[in-house]
Amino acid sequence: MSALLIRYFKTRYGELLIGSFEDELCLCDWRYRRMRATVDARIQRGLRAGYEEGTSPVTEATMDQLKDYFSGERKVFDLPLRLVGTDFQQRVRKSLVAVPFGTTASYASLTAAVAAPTAIRAVASANGANTISIIVPCHRIIGSSGDLVGYAGGLRTKKELLELEGVFREDPDLFSIMSLS
Repeated sequence: MSALLIRYFKTRYGELLIGSFEDELCLCDWRYRRMRATVDARIQRGLRAGYEEGTSPVTEATMDQLKDYFSGERKVFDLPLRLVGTDFQQRVRKSLVAVPFGTTASYASLTAAVAAPTAIRAVASANGANTISIIVPCHRIIGSSGDLVGYAGGLRTKKELLELEGVFREDPDLFSIMSLS
């Protein structure tokens, strides 16, 4: 059985749990998120691998790229990803990666890009099950009215990440919302 190598990474936004499996990043999630045990069990089951504390070139590169992102020096991540989940969840996550730095998209536009309009709850659930936070930028998905809704790292962290990306310009209540469809 292969190991899923994990390590903890403290940031000013909160502590992340970073994990790699077979030279791919499969985990970059908030250590103290709600339902941590459920998320961990799901990813270990999906990879058929147990957690083992350790490091790898991928976890090191992830931390380096996150440091660059947090300091405002990086807008795009260049890491090999292992998206764990159903085909539908993976489709949603691939659409998340398409939301550029400094913009947001609504749950409705994310749904239009991957499924029928009636699947908005399924899309929101797949977004919430994302285990590669920041790099697969689920923090860029907001409500259609511009409200900040749902984020594993907490709404304060979501707002701070969007501020880091310059989403709040002259009017802090005004978002640049893009359409993914």
